[in-house]
Amino acid sequence: MIETIIISIMGVLVVILGFTTFNLLKKNEKQEDILMGYLEYLDTLSKVIEASDKKLKEIDHSGVFKADDEVGQFFESVKEIQNILNDFKVTRLK
Repeated sequence: MIETIIISIMGVLVVILGFTTFNLLKKNEKQEDILMGYLEYLDTLSKVIEASDKKLKEIDHSGVFKADDEVGQFFESVKEIQNILNDFKVTRLK
């Protein structure tokens, strides 16, 4: 009699623990998918920042823009913004 009750209780516990484990596994996989989406977005954003920095350096290399006129001052402001953006480049660990 006692053995039947213990086996029944353990059977119910196995079912409950199996369900919770499966539920947590599904939630974990969903979070991993979301995280991968964020990492891909950050990787793309980092590539855009790098391309912008490269293009800005190409333009600045010729020295066309002088800081003494309005266009030159604006260009200097754009370069300062680019320097700030360069701090946000992401290096992925593989």
